[in-house]
Amino acid sequence: MSTSIELKDIHWLIDMVQNIDVGLVIIDLDMNVKVWNGFMENHSGLLTKHVVDRKLVELFSDIPSDWLQQKINSVCLLKNKAFTTWEQRPYLFKFKSYRPITSSAEFMYQNVTFLPLTDIVGKVTQICMIIYDVTDVALNRQAFQEANRKLEHLSHTDTLTQLNNQGYWRECCQQEYKRHTRTQQPSSLIMLDIDHFKQINDTYGHPFGDEVIREVANCLRKNMRETDIAGRYGGEEFALILVDTTLQSAQHVAERIRQSIESCEFHYQGKEVKITASIGIAHITGNIPDYQTWIKTADLGLYIAKDSGRNQIGISEH
Repeated sequence: MSTSIELKDIHWLIDMVQNIDVGLVIIDLDMNVKVWNGFMENHSGLLTKHVVDRKLVELFSDIPSDWLQQKINSVCLLKNKAFTTWEQRPYLFKFKSYRPITSSAEFMYQNVTFLPLTDIVGKVTQICMIIYDVTDVALNRQAFQEANRKLEHLSHTDTLTQLNNQGYWRECCQQEYKRHTRTQQPSSLIMLDIDHFKQINDTYGHPFGDEVIREVANCLRKNMRETDIAGRYGGEEFALILVDTTLQSAQHVAERIRQSIESCEFHYQGKEVKITASIGIAHITGNIPDYQTWIKTADLGLYIAKDSGRNQIGISEH
């Protein structure tokens, strides 16, 4: 009777291993497959008879042999379980996602647990790997992170120009001033104002004015480096931080921007409309005690440019 019960228990155990909704793989210390359950058969397309006694890394060339060997060595040495998560490695086995219609994932995201299996004297002779399908968890986490990234982007982005808004740009300006005080690397600031913008709005309407603002923003983007920081400072006023840039180099950049704006072509009811911009420049010197003064100095240069006839560059002495 007891033998019958034991055989029945073994039957149920084997049946459970074959049908549980997790992958179960047992390998020896040479990475030869010893157990390969139904989950692994279903997702790999390889039957147990095709994989038993074959090296796992030969069956699945995407599995890095050195990495797996380190995992085996760690489990054997410590005689304790080890883990890898989808955030560390998206998958161990490159299985297609079995929810291609409802899921945006091409492959199954996996968490894997490595368990040591010992013989009767306590020596680790095999490694059991349990593979969990965590695709839904991973996609939900990624969606949450993407939503946070979008919210963060919206919080510091001007909707009309897609440049930084004034609040975030001022934070960047403060950080750049602090960086300069630490490194003493040169840094320059450009303030730009579209000439006679109120008249443009009054004459051609606000939609046309918005088009002008967007195009001026594009002119800034075309003439700045990836390390530079542009922002919409006010209605028709823009600001550009030129990192690691001397006053002389800043003048060259400002002139390119001025010419780029002057060459823009706008049309309203068949009539060509030209626009220009005035620009002020300031670089950090010992007479500038903080980032607010840096902005004010560039603004003074902007007023100088306007007072001198507009469509030009002004530099305030400080």
